[in-house]
Amino acid sequence: MKQSITFGSKVIEFDLEYLERKSLGITVTPEMEVLVKAPADSAFEKIEEVVRKRASWILKQQSFFLSFHPKLPAKRYVSGETHLYLGRQYRLKIIIALAESVKLKGAFIEITTPDKSRAEALLKAWYLAHAKVKFHQFAAPLKERFQKYKVAPSSLVLRDMPTRWGSCTPKGKIILNPELIKAPRACIEYVIIHELCHLVHHNHTQKFIDLQTREMADWEKWKHRLENLLA
Repeated sequence: MKQSITFGSKVIEFDLEYLERKSLGITVTPEMEVLVKAPADSAFEKIEEVVRKRASWILKQQSFFLSFHPKLPAKRYVSGETHLYLGRQYRLKIIIALAESVKLKGAFIEITTPDKSRAEALLKAWYLAHAKVKFHQFAAPLKERFQKYKVAPSSLVLRDMPTRWGSCTPKGKIILNPELIKAPRACIEYVIIHELCHLVHHNHTQKFIDLQTREMADWEKWKHRLENLLA
């Protein structure tokens, strides 16, 4: 059942489930939903009290996951519109010609096509092709670094994810959102490191945070950059 508490100026909504268990557990999902599982005989006042005590942690976790939620505005695929690539802004230049191509040229992304309506598909295909190359290139030295923890991803794949920048499966597959190709290299490395840390610590415990900080001391800077740049 849906419940909520007020914490300062924030309202924290949570799904409450009563189960045959001895203790109360609180989970924040990557979709920023708060799940509370309580013993069947728990008084609601006691549950509220525990949720309120954990409110700061809940808000921190929701903020943490926010960086993995793509929030890109709708872009137009016409000459003069700006588009990001590896953190830099480029202007589109649509050139009408028989052959189709996409090229970086100075401050422009030049799209050559006989049909302007093809510009969006061509640019997205170009982004995907570059993401496949760059993500593996950026990940290679990071995967090597993590060998000291005796872990390695089973594979690294790209997949469109409407609400996340990256994820890690129980079998060790790292999945990255191709939209990350629009962010600076350090933002991409932050997401890769985050997922590599999950191979060592599956949950967002203090040990996880400590490991992430050890492997990328300024991760919070790039987390916020990712949140703000692609918002």
